[in-house]
Amino acid sequence: MRASLTICAFLAAGPLAFGASKEIVELQRDVALLQDQVRALQQSLDQRVGSLQALVQQTLDASNRTSTAVAVMQDRFNDALKQQQQSVAGPVANVGNKLDQMSEDFRAVRESVLDMNSRLNKLDAKIADLQNTINVLRNPPSAPPPAAGAVEGPVASGPPPGMNAETTYTNAYRDYTGGNYDLAMQEFTDYLKYFPNLQLSPNAQYYIGDIYSRRKDYENAIQAFDAVLEHYSENNKTAAAHYKKGEALLALGRRDAAAREFRDVVSHYPDSDVVPLAKKQLRDLGLSSAPAKTTKRR
Repeated sequence: MRASLTICAFLAAGPLAFGASKEIVELQRDVALLQDQVRALQQSLDQRVGSLQALVQQTLDASNRTSTAVAVMQDRFNDALKQQQQSVAGPVANVGNKLDQMSEDFRAVRESVLDMNSRLNKLDAKIADLQNTINVLRNPPSAPPPAAGAVEGPVASGPPPGMNAETTYTNAYRDYTGGNYDLAMQEFTDYLKYFPNLQLSPNAQYYIGDIYSRRKDYENAIQAFDAVLEHYSENNKTAAAHYKKGEALLALGRRDAAAREFRDVVSHYPDSDVVPLAKKQLRDLGLSSAPAKTTKRR
């Protein structure tokens, strides 16, 4: 009886054991297939990584070769630049030294010219003083009247004793630049009275006109500047006298006459220092610096 029960139990468990074994076999097969796929993927990744490593290595090699070539080119360029600098530095230094020497020579020549001009002016004044002394000894006729715009004074046959051209002009100019216009006016007037034809006479006449302008006595200023333009030929104050006369005319409201003076400065004295001032005055008047056109009369 017990044997029969055992046989029945075995027969009943047989189908269950067979089913479980089949599932295990299928699972093992799937695991093996998955392992094969993993191995294939690993091999593919290894191949790709190897290819990338090879490309990276090739890139590094190319970069190193390029860096080496650039370094070689840089060294060659530096060497060529140094050679060029060495070949040019000497001549350039020589030229610089020559230019410096020429500049020093030019400065010395300029100072010599200025000193010579100063000596000539002093010699001119001394000659005038000597001539006046001779004239006084010979009892010459009365001196000519003062130039237009100058302060009227007594007519004298010669300068007072102890008066000379150089000292008179120097004192007048010192008082003028110091703002002592009354004394400067008298001194410039005396200079023109006794020394009317020296090299600095136009300057004295010009400063008389400028003092009148500073006093706003524009009519006398115009007469004084006209004296510079009429009594003396071209001199270093001609352009400035035209300009200052234009300013005086403009202050009196005579715009057209002032514009003519400013245009004269621009057209006839283009290198003068007062040309920019004259152009500005014309611009402020709304005019061009070109000469005014004249119309033909019928």
